[in-house]
Amino acid sequence: MQVNINGIETRYVLSNEGGGPWLTFIHQLGGDLSVWDQLAGYFRDDYTVLRYDVRGHGKTAASSAPFGIADLSHDLATLLDALGAPTTHLVGMSMGGMIAQQFTLDHPTRVDSLTIADSSGGTPQEARATWDQRAATARRDGMVSLVPATLSRWLTPDFQAAHPEAVEQIRDVLTNTLSEGYAMACEALRDFDVRSKLGAIRCPTLTVAGRHDTGTPPASTQAIADAIEGARFELLDAAHLAPIEQSHRFAALLETFLERPV
Repeated sequence: MQVNINGIETRYVLSNEGGGPWLTFIHQLGGDLSVWDQLAGYFRDDYTVLRYDVRGHGKTAASSAPFGIADLSHDLATLLDALGAPTTHLVGMSMGGMIAQQFTLDHPTRVDSLTIADSSGGTPQEARATWDQRAATARRDGMVSLVPATLSRWLTPDFQAAHPEAVEQIRDVLTNTLSEGYAMACEALRDFDVRSKLGAIRCPTLTVAGRHDTGTPPASTQAIADAIEGARFELLDAAHLAPIEQSHRFAALLETFLERPV
């Protein structure tokens, strides 16, 4: 399905077989909504599951002007408005986790619970140049040039060897991401920092990290939990895409977390 969100044609998939509470999944940089296929299938009988492509990713159009994570938060709010969702449980991975944090700060009464995987509350000053470099590489050399190093950060060698079909789908999505969409998102991530504000989050929060994540070390995700009162931190035997690499374990954690009384 497509809908115009803040002037951008946006793709989303809504699975509401269960007609239950809203549950929204937000993908990583260089990904799209298909990364959540398995988890969406797991939860759709009990929840109204929403997945969408962030601007400049998948089949969502690129932005005509630079944007920040606050703009991506506004995109999500507008999408939820268009679909008639007053509140939602939020699950965000990597870039999606940053959008989820920003959205929770911007719209605290609309978030039933917050789950953040393999993400951080902000980009340290010393890491900002890395995002500039990735943006420049995408614009100059295209997405193909970024694929090998990205996959090595995202997934462990054991997972890549055992699940070639899953890896191929992730590779295809990354390769076909719009170079400019990717580059502009890199610049948004470079400027993101809500670390001083996380203490204001009051909703139930679960954070999950991959033990072998070199791009976003587990300590970065744990720091989010440490800043939010009552938040829980879990470590999985995975690299950066922990919810995908350890999908069964992540689904069990999320199911238990969502069922706990608020």
